[in-house]
Amino acid sequence: MPKFRSAVALVAALCLAATGCSAAPGVTGGPAENREKPLVLTTFTVLADIARQVGGQHIRVDSITKIGQEIHGYEPTPSDLKSAADADLILDNGLGLERWFKRFVAAVDAPHAVLSKGIDPIPITVGEYAGEANPHAWMSPKAGQVYVDNIVEALSKLLPDHAEDFEANGRRYKAKLQRLMDDLAGSFQTPAVLVTCEGAFSYLARDAGLKEGYLWPVNSDTQGTPGQIVDLIGLIEEQDVPTVFCETTVSADAQQQVAEETGAELIPGLYVDSLSTPRGPVSSYLELLRYDINLIKKGLADA
Repeated sequence: MPKFRSAVALVAALCLAATGCSAAPGVTGGPAENREKPLVLTTFTVLADIARQVGGQHIRVDSITKIGQEIHGYEPTPSDLKSAADADLILDNGLGLERWFKRFVAAVDAPHAVLSKGIDPIPITVGEYAGEANPHAWMSPKAGQVYVDNIVEALSKLLPDHAEDFEANGRRYKAKLQRLMDDLAGSFQTPAVLVTCEGAFSYLARDAGLKEGYLWPVNSDTQGTPGQIVDLIGLIEEQDVPTVFCETTVSADAQQQVAEETGAELIPGLYVDSLSTPRGPVSSYLELLRYDINLIKKGLADA
């Protein structure tokens, strides 16, 4: 068993200095037996759900960013640092997604694992981040299996006595992801074009044999410029794209203009960076992928 770091005293001291400060997440509250389990902290809710599926009853998991929050330009808060002080493992996406993470993790005494390790990165070709890796690898069920393997490895190092459980959970979870991948990849007889607001579906498009178009590559880049709109209109007209999509975390105004100019149907509501509430449509990573895949299949059915 690992030697767990306790930050209860540190958190208590910080709380005394902060007005209205409540107990740090993961330090108090909930059954005592849960508080004794190692805390795995992730950078966003999608990674937290994958970690829960792999770790099962042996760990507790928390996410730095919460439901509905934008991950790209997130600014860690003092509360985040309190949570991280008690973490036994931190999991991040990598590929430049969490640009705030290096500064954040430097202040935290906990090991961390990069879950995109082993992914063949897709380079961004336009905009402010041209030449850098597209960070949205988790949006492909095929790439998501690499994330699962990396979590299995990290948790097995943290809790070697439960490595067999993590490996078994990982195998079952990867099989579900592969079924989703097979479902999408077999849906189109000819390569369809998936057009979104953000270029968050590059890995999904590559692994499913789809072509891709988008207005901007990442949400932290310039969004919805006249040049982006003109370029995308040209692609849609050239490829005769019937449907365009947009994500929940950004405005669909620019994509609505594209749809009006080309006659394409606009389908909003793709989920990318965050899960929904438990009562929402994508309360888990598998549900997020399934929801998006069903929307894409419906929108491109005539492609």
